Amino acid sequence: MRPTRLDHRLLTAAALSAALLCLPAGASASEPGPELERLAPGQVALADELVVRYEGEAAPETVPVADGELGSTLRELRSDPSVRWADPNPVASASGLPNDPGPSGRKGGWTRVQWNFLAPPAAGERCTAKAPCGVNAPRAWQLLRKSGHPWGRRANGRRGPVVAVVDTGVAYRSLGKRFRRDPDLAPGAFVPGKSFTGHGSLPLDRNGHGTHVASTIAEQTDNGRSVTGLGQGLRVMPVRVLGSDGNGSAADVASGIDWAADHGAKVINLSLEFTPGFDSCQGLRVVCAAIRHAHHKGVFVVGAAGNAGIDHAQMPARVGFAVAAGTIRGCLSSFSSRGIDVAITAPGGGVDAMDAGSQCAREQGGPGITQLTLAKGQSERFLHFGYPFYEGTSMAAPHVSAAAALVLSSGVLRKRLGKRPRPRQLGEWLACTARAPFDPAAASFYGAGLLDLAAALDPRSCPQL
Repeated sequence: MRPTRLDHRLLTAAALSAALLCLPAGASASEPGPELERLAPGQVALADELVVRYEGEAAPETVPVADGELGSTLRELRSDPSVRWADPNPVASASGLPNDPGPSGRKGGWTRVQWNFLAPPAAGERCTAKAPCGVNAPRAWQLLRKSGHPWGRRANGRRGPVVAVVDTGVAYRSLGKRFRRDPDLAPGAFVPGKSFTGHGSLPLDRNGHGTHVASTIAEQTDNGRSVTGLGQGLRVMPVRVLGSDGNGSAADVASGIDWAADHGAKVINLSLEFTPGFDSCQGLRVVCAAIRHAHHKGVFVVGAAGNAGIDHAQMPARVGFAVAAGTIRGCLSSFSSRGIDVAITAPGGGVDAMDAGSQCAREQGGPGITQLTLAKGQSERFLHFGYPFYEGTSMAAPHVSAAAALVLSSGVLRKRLGKRPRPRQLGEWLACTARAPFDPAAASFYGAGLLDLAAALDPRSCPQL
C-alpha cells in the first residue's frame, strides 16, 4: 500500500516490515477435449468438481472431487440427508465475451471497468483512454480453449497450476459469523494454505488486498456475476504473511515463500515491498534465501516492483521477476518504481509518469484495477464485498503471475522447448512476447515492455526462442 503519513512512520520504524503495494483509494469456443468427464452422449462435465446445495444454505457451492471419483462422490452426496441436491458441473462453450456484469449490473459490463483485460490497439499504435493498453485477455481465452485448456485447466479438465498468493490472506472460505467467502471465488479453486502472522492458522483475509490479488488471477469468469479473472481454471494457494494493517516481518515473508515452494506452488506472487533502504540481499538475507530456494524448486517468483517511484525495482522483486505498473494509456504509473531490474510492466492504474513517453498524458489520472474484494471499514466482521479503489504495482504483479501459470498450463512453452521450462526460461518467454512501449526513448523504464497475455499463449510467438 502506498503509505499515508502514519503508515510511513510505521514502516520507517519497523525496518523489516513488508508493505502492501497498492493505493486503496469474444471468440467461439472449441469443443471440450475428450478427457473431460463424459456422463452420457452430449453431456460433458468437469472431472474435478460437483455443484452441491446443502440444506439450510442459500446458494449452491462447488465441491472438489478426487481424480476418478466423480461418480462415487456424486452418489455419496446424493445419499447424504444434509444435501438438498448434487449435480455434475457441465462444461459450457463460450459464444463471445464473458457475461459478467461488473458494477453496472448489465451483461458484459465488466468491459467498462476492466480496461486492463481488454485488447490493446495494433502494435505501434498509441494507447488511449478509449483504446486502452490491456493484456488482451479475450484473445488469450480463445487460445486457451483452442489448445484444450479452457481458462487454464489441464487437458483432462482438472484445474491447472497452483499460484501462491503470499499476502494478507484470501477470503477463500466462510468461518462462523465473522468471515464470508468471496462469492466470486470458486471453493474448488483453492488448495490448502497457511498463515504465518497472528489470528489463527487459517489464511483468511482481514484487509482485502490479498483477495483483490487472488481475484485478478482466478475470479470466476462468464458466470453472470461480478467481474472476471484471468484464469479461473487455475488453483490458488492462500498464504498469509501480512496482517490486517498490511504489514509483516521479513521472517514471516520468507516462511511463506518457503512453505509455498515446498507445498506445490508453481508460481508465487509477492505483491509486497520493503522500504527503499533495503535495496539488496544484505539486509534481507532470509527473504533472498527463500526466493533462491523457490527458484531451485522450479518455482517462478513474481514480485511487485514497488511504489516508491525510484529508478530501480525494490526488494524483494529485485531477486524475482519484477513487475512495474502501467496506466490505461500504456504509460508507467507515476508511483511505480522502474528501470533497473524491472522485468516487465503490467496494468496497475493511476497517474501517468512525467518521464515515461510521448503517449502519456503527464500527471493525468486514469482508472485503477477493479476486482471484487472485501469492502473497506468492516470493523472485525469480514462479510461484505465490493469494488474499493485499488491501484499500484501490487495490482500489476498478479497479471504476470496469472500469465505465467497460464503459459505453464497451456504447454505452449514446453512444446517449444521440448521440456518443462525453468523459471528463467519462463521469464524470457514473457519478456519476448511483451508489447514494445510506444515511445522508444522511454523504453528502458519498462523492462521488456508491456505484458501481452495473448502473445504469451500463441505458439507462433518468438520464433527465435
